[in-house]
Amino acid sequence: MHAEGHATARIGWLRAAVLGANDGIVSTASLIVGVAAANAGRTGILLAGVASLFAGAMSMAAGEYVSVSSQADTEKAELAREGRELSDHPAAELEELTQIYEARGVDRATAATVARQMMAHDGLGAHARDELGFSVAGAARPLQAAVTSALTFTAGAAAPLAIVTIAPPDMLIPSVALVSVACLATLGVFGARAGRAPLVPSVLRVSFWGVAAMTVTTVIGRLFGAVAG
Repeated sequence: MHAEGHATARIGWLRAAVLGANDGIVSTASLIVGVAAANAGRTGILLAGVASLFAGAMSMAAGEYVSVSSQADTEKAELAREGRELSDHPAAELEELTQIYEARGVDRATAATVARQMMAHDGLGAHARDELGFSVAGAARPLQAAVTSALTFTAGAAAPLAIVTIAPPDMLIPSVALVSVACLATLGVFGARAGRAPLVPSVLRVSFWGVAAMTVTTVIGRLFGAVAG
C-alpha cells in the first residue's frame, strides 16, 4: 500500500492561523514602534499595544466570522439551487456531469457510465465537487476561522508587547523590530512546514511586509513627534 498524506485538510484553519498571527505581530509591533518613535513614554506605548491586542483580536474574530459566513451562505445557496435542478431536470444534470468528465479526457461511453453511477450514489455531492468545485477540505467553517484568528492574533501580538516591558528606552524600537521580524520568520517557517510549501519564499514574504509596515509607522511617528515637539 502507498500511503499518502496531504495538507489540504489544514487549509481552512492554517489560513486563519497564519493571517491572525501575522496581523497580530505586524499591527501591534508597527503601532508600538510608531508610538515610540513619537517620543511617548513606556506607559503610553504599553497602553497603545494592549489596546491594539484586544481590538485587533476582536476585529479579526468578527471579520473572519462575517466573511467566512458569507462564503458558507453562498455555498449553501448554490447547493440548494443545484438540488432543485437535480430534482427538476435530472436528465440535463446527468448530461452536464457526463460532459464534465468528457472534458477531463474520459471517452463518452465511460463518462456516461461514471456519471450515471455518481448520480445514483450521490448526485448532489458529485455536482458540488465536479461542477461547483466545492470540497470537504475547503468548506467554510466560520466559527473555526474566527476562534483561530483571534487566538493566533493574541499570540502574535504578545511578543512585541512583552519586549516593551523589558527593553531599555533607548533600545525599545530596535528590540521590538528585531523580535518581531524573528517571530515573523518563525511564522513563515511554520506556515511552510504545515502546508508543505517552499520554505524560503514563505519566510521572505512575511518578513518583508513586516519590515515595511514597521518602517512606515516609525517614519510617521518621528514626523508627528517632531511636530509635537
